[in-house]
Amino acid sequence: MSGPSVLIAGCGDVGGRLATQLLSLGWEVHGLRRDISRLPEGVIGVAGDLFNEDCPATWPVGAVDYLVYCAAATDHDEAGYRAAYVQGLQHVLGWLNDYGQVPERLLFVSSSSVYEQQDGEWVDETSPAQATSYSGRVMLEAEQVALASGFPTSLVRLTGIYGPGREWLLTQVRRGYRVVVDPPLYGNRIHVDDAAGLLAFLLNADHQGVALDDCYIGVDDAPAPLAEVVDWLREYLGVTEWAEDASVRRTGSKRCSNARAKALGWTPRYPGFREGYAAILEGGA
Repeated sequence: MSGPSVLIAGCGDVGGRLATQLLSLGWEVHGLRRDISRLPEGVIGVAGDLFNEDCPATWPVGAVDYLVYCAAATDHDEAGYRAAYVQGLQHVLGWLNDYGQVPERLLFVSSSSVYEQQDGEWVDETSPAQATSYSGRVMLEAEQVALASGFPTSLVRLTGIYGPGREWLLTQVRRGYRVVVDPPLYGNRIHVDDAAGLLAFLLNADHQGVALDDCYIGVDDAPAPLAEVVDWLREYLGVTEWAEDASVRRTGSKRCSNARAKALGWTPRYPGFREGYAAILEGGA
């Protein structure tokens, strides 16, 4: 008996890692992206553009048991976000309808940018999501499109993704990056393999009949002040110089909880920034 089928719409970095994990579990994986030559081996390519309303010629004609919408904006402005997350999702839902395909569940990959808490407070799935930034507002709009799809839907609000190829902070630390120490500026992060792992975990749980909630936050076990992360990385990298620029103060400070996902049985491979960054710097992740 073959495993369930999944269509990953926007099968890039996170989606590709998800595909690899699902293939190892016997799933049939379809990956939609413009350049299907970059899909992992074993993924059935669907060459298409989420920004174009025309259905891809290689759209799967059989059952689509699960849909994961995992797009990334190419233009980082309001129009670019709306094209990627709202209109792209609407296109995919339309294509499913054209083929009479009814997934058992939709996972919509969202962002913790929908939360704008500023004072270091703990945030979970029941906390108010009242974004005022264009990125958060558009993501909330896209979440509503997903929830109104007619399919059972779970939103997965990922926090700051880091990993191989996502090393902005490492570059900044090497340049002597300064951050405000007091008040602490809390940040939230998840290793890219754990982001994919959470999605795979939720898909498998649903397939096994586990009742899922309509929202999960994807974050590691240990939100930490940015200054603490920078200090640890400076010591690990042997950086002794500071940049001449004044301390950098990024907006927003909150601590996101993964308690709901962990109660379901999920455990991150990299529980905190130390484990995740050490693996990157040692070449193991």
